[in-house]
Amino acid sequence: MKNFLVKMAYNGAAYHGFQRQNNAVAVQQVVEEAIESLTGKRASINGCSRTDAGVHAREYYFSFETDSGINCRGLIFGLNDRLPDDIAILDCREAPLDFHARFCCRGKEYRYLVHNSEIKDPFYKDTVYRSWFPIDAQKLDRAAKAFVGEHDFKAFCSAECDKENTVRKIYRFDVRRSGDIVEFIVAGSGFLYNMVRIMVGTLLYINEGKIAENAIPALIEARDRTKAGITAPPQGLYLNKVFYDDKGFDLT
Repeated sequence: MKNFLVKMAYNGAAYHGFQRQNNAVAVQQVVEEAIESLTGKRASINGCSRTDAGVHAREYYFSFETDSGINCRGLIFGLNDRLPDDIAILDCREAPLDFHARFCCRGKEYRYLVHNSEIKDPFYKDTVYRSWFPIDAQKLDRAAKAFVGEHDFKAFCSAECDKENTVRKIYRFDVRRSGDIVEFIVAGSGFLYNMVRIMVGTLLYINEGKIAENAIPALIEARDRTKAGITAPPQGLYLNKVFYDDKGFDLT
């Protein structure tokens, strides 16, 4: 028996998130069907994270066990030959049999992209969120630093979140502008359902003057979802990096 750790990337526009669904097509289903087609054996893959419908991943890991004789090179090229163009296998390596892509994960980095322009760009369709309201990236970068540290993020998760423990540790949160693109970069030990999108939506509310610039500590303390900002749309969100050790949490 082998346990493979596989790195992939995907454009999530056509999928109802990563996790297999009963009534919609998800990334997990498509990848598992490709593995079965390649190896002749059914496989259940363990993803490093759930992603929402329409959310993308530049770096996503999954692990799975198989008694197939295939090697990593065969998996990479065989799966890429069978997968649609919006999913790509980037790398593969053998892992210990007790390795699990989700439970061994130490942290993740997400990036949220906003096209800050009054004029739409057709090449950003389904991959970037557009906001015409002028964004003060420096102001939001200052405000975002209040998220850094270990906090109870009850106010920044969906009402559908099923986690009893809503304490998470954020290692960094930066907001940067490059031309018309404003990028929100957040890395942490873990994230709650819709947490990144709600944090970004809250910062956008701060930008528009709907929430005070210094309000984030009070919002965290209140633990009240109704006091935070909107849930930003999914198309701007990318799972950017996945950490299996402590290196990279302080990357700039």
